[in-house]
Amino acid sequence: MKKVLIAAMALTLSMSVMTSCRDTKDKTEEASEEAAKSLEEAGEDLERAAEDAADAMKEAGEDAKEMGEKALDSIKKVGEETMDATKEAAKKAIDSM
Repeated sequence: MKKVLIAAMALTLSMSVMTSCRDTKDKTEEASEEAAKSLEEAGEDLERAAEDAADAMKEAGEDAKEMGEKALDSIKKVGEETMDATKEAAKKAIDSM
């Protein structure tokens, strides 16, 4: 009877350990799947952020180009006005002689 009781206790302990190991395995697999999903989402977020940054840089470059063109146009206009004023002043000086 004692041997049967010890065998039953050993069998119960063995079943308990097997169940615990199975639960641990299932939880580990679930955690691995969640981690993989999180990494995939993070990768997608990084990809979107990189695309947004590239778009922003492109837009900033276009804005800078436009500002540079406006500045060149302004400088050209001021130069033309200065030349016109200089020519007019020279003409008046010649006429006044």
